[in-house]
Amino acid sequence: MLIEKRIPFRYVFRKIKNDVLRVLLFSVAFHLLKYFFSDYLPLVPFQLPTILGISISLLLAFKLNQSYDRWWEARKVWGAIVNDSRSLVLQLKGFVDESLRSTEESSTIIRLAHRQIAWCYCLGQSLRGLEPISEKQQELLHEQDLTFIQKQNNKPYALLMLHMRDLKDLHQKEAVNDFQQVQLDNTMVRLCDSMGKAERINNTVFPVTYGLFLHFFIYLFLVILSLALVETIGLYEIPVLTLIASTFFLIEKTAKHMQDPFRNKPTDTSVTAIARTIEINIKQVLQEPEVPKPLAPEKFYIM
Repeated sequence: MLIEKRIPFRYVFRKIKNDVLRVLLFSVAFHLLKYFFSDYLPLVPFQLPTILGISISLLLAFKLNQSYDRWWEARKVWGAIVNDSRSLVLQLKGFVDESLRSTEESSTIIRLAHRQIAWCYCLGQSLRGLEPISEKQQELLHEQDLTFIQKQNNKPYALLMLHMRDLKDLHQKEAVNDFQQVQLDNTMVRLCDSMGKAERINNTVFPVTYGLFLHFFIYLFLVILSLALVETIGLYEIPVLTLIASTFFLIEKTAKHMQDPFRNKPTDTSVTAIARTIEINIKQVLQEPEVPKPLAPEKFYIM
């Protein structure tokens, strides 16, 4: 997620440099055509690029709005994951009486808490198409858990299955009563629901044809505008057209990146930083001596 107001110019320019270069090339080409074949260039009235520019602006605004809705929904999903992860550990700590808690039950609570931390990291990595279980997450899981999830395609879902197994075991040992078991089940359902929402956002492709047609219409608009400006402002057409083109392409690229909030880019939802926050909160609840620090930003963004 971008966190700085001053984004490096190099990062911005890299996103649009190819498109701007193409615009610059055909802008210069139209000047050469005017110089050598001025009688053959059509006279383009300004009303035509004006109408086309307004139409494209409306389409860009619509696409940007839809892309932001996807990004914001992803952020809300991970906000719910933060709340439910905290709630799960607090419920376990509160429901099982510490004075009556056996060593095995205490070990189960710690195992569940550590597994929840691993689940948050695992879900974020899976959404980004990276290795779901890293070496750091393996340290939070028991060997039996690692053996079980290695056989599963959906690693985060497999971790939730292990959660349910341990919660059922606590209920059978009467460490939690029926009402408390219902509350824990509700928390697990919400976690599974959040995982499904995140996977839906990640797997639902934004209509490809919409982006292709819009990109084509932007070039069409710039070509017509270039022809209109060549006859009026001469060589000043080159910087003016380049500036206008940069504006349109920047908005288009912004919308394109925001429509995929789990693609391991600076514009992503900061799932790793959120998972680190959950890890800090849970380990502090467990009163563990080694609590990691919040994830530091990488230059102008945080992952």
